[in-house]
Amino acid sequence: MAAFSPLRIELDREEDGRWLALVLELPGVMAYGASEEEATRKAQSVALQILADMIDNREELPPGLPALFAR
Repeated sequence: MAAFSPLRIELDREEDGRWLALVLELPGVMAYGASEEEATRKAQSVALQILADMIDNREELPPGLPALFAR
């Protein structure tokens, strides 16, 4: 079984003060928030939705994530 590798979130502060959270292993998954916590929470929610869609469509998951499930 492969080792679990957590998804990494990178945070950047925009010039207007908003925070941008990017999920590095899922290109295009990003979210804005008024705080680091809000941006992180929103990015996690989007990432989970994307992962669910990937599973439904039988797409390859990022390395390490299939280890979350056991048969």
